[in-house]
Amino acid sequence: MFRLLVLLLLALFSVVHALSSTGNRLLVVTDDSAIDKEKYSTFWRDLESRGYRLSFESPKHDKLALFQHGERTVDHIILLPTRSKGLGPSLTPHLLLDFIKNNGNILLTLTAESPVPSAISALLLELDVHLSPDRTSLVVDHFNYDTISAGEKHDVLLMEKPSALRSDVKNFFGGGGLIALPRAIAQELGSSSQLLTPILRAPETAYSYNPKEEAENVAEPFAVASQISLVSSMQARNSARFTILGSAEALEDAWFDRTVQGPAGKAVKSSNRAFAKSLTGWTFMETGVLKVGKVEHHLSIISDDKSGNDSVAQSGYLNPTIYRIKNDVTFNIEMSEYSFDHLAPFTVSPDDRLQLEFTMLSPFHRLDLQPMFTTVNSTIFSVTFRLPDQHGIFSFRVNYKRPFMTNVDVKREVTVRHFAHDEWPRSWMISAGWVWIAGIWVTIFGWVAFVALWLWSEPAYEQNRGKKRQ
Repeated sequence: MFRLLVLLLLALFSVVHALSSTGNRLLVVTDDSAIDKEKYSTFWRDLESRGYRLSFESPKHDKLALFQHGERTVDHIILLPTRSKGLGPSLTPHLLLDFIKNNGNILLTLTAESPVPSAISALLLELDVHLSPDRTSLVVDHFNYDTISAGEKHDVLLMEKPSALRSDVKNFFGGGGLIALPRAIAQELGSSSQLLTPILRAPETAYSYNPKEEAENVAEPFAVASQISLVSSMQARNSARFTILGSAEALEDAWFDRTVQGPAGKAVKSSNRAFAKSLTGWTFMETGVLKVGKVEHHLSIISDDKSGNDSVAQSGYLNPTIYRIKNDVTFNIEMSEYSFDHLAPFTVSPDDRLQLEFTMLSPFHRLDLQPMFTTVNSTIFSVTFRLPDQHGIFSFRVNYKRPFMTNVDVKREVTVRHFAHDEWPRSWMISAGWVWIAGIWVTIFGWVAFVALWLWSEPAYEQNRGKKRQ
């Protein structure tokens, strides 16, 4: 009995420390697991300390399978650089895309030390991500490089941690410190896909070239400056995540907390370890995950003599299926944000808006949801409004889609009816009808007066008139 209790406690402990919101089974695909375990040992220990169960497999292993009986066998994949042209029958581009469609997450690492496999190039083309055609080009920068390790080749880029993409987008990868990216491969993102988002772009002085063919003169570089994305992301419509790291060496033990120095800077420790945690945390759904709790709507009574939340009071029961036109209605939605190991209240950026749409075929109302209450792990957003003067089938819809955040699309359908026959206001309560009411009563009293006058004015007959003669 004691052993059973211990096993149950250990299982509960492992579940609690499985920080990813989608699972903790992590597959590492590598050519040589022994060497890569040693080169990336700190990286693997950090992942295991966060609750992941790592398994190492060769890309062409016979027993490697991403699906079994229609279900995923792993939750996340890390693809390390490989020297082979293909990834085997179990890791074809089609199967990797199916893995993403089934809510799996992938971290792809590249390096200029070995050519990119054709299977990886084909996979990236499916996602509208383009690499150099020669597959051996790397990114150099003669103004932002590590003078200690790359004083001559300038192929170890030193970059500040990325800033926010926009003022209304939360930054999961920022902070202080320099990131060292040795021998990075340039990625060029297509403009036709709205699912692609750059995490870290190259400086304005960087460019991509082939050191074997263009050692002395670079005629037409593959990409330059901000065209180059060093770390890229793709979040699918089902919120599954695919991240491309252009420098696999940045995850090695040799570059974790390594002393680096720019051409005009001081020697400092690199922030690769902290950046690796934020990058894997986002890729494996530890951050940027939104959860919707209670969704409620009800009739409301608005008091003019009060202000704020006290001016709105609930009328009737929650979540009715039918409303009447011109009803005052309150809509509430509870939202949380997953942050590594716990749910935290979701906060909207000051430059962003969380909105409610009251829509039929198109929105009749688009209103800002305001935070009303905050609990330990959630925020309740609310808005009160008056229904339009239009009957039909409507939807309360919250459609919130932002870069680096999981998609939220909540819909609740309701029926909006006309006034019932006993709900219309009486005619004497409408000032515009007073003229017609007065006309009716004038007609009635005029008719009565006419009848009374006509009866009172009957002519008198002659009493002494003689008889009619024959």
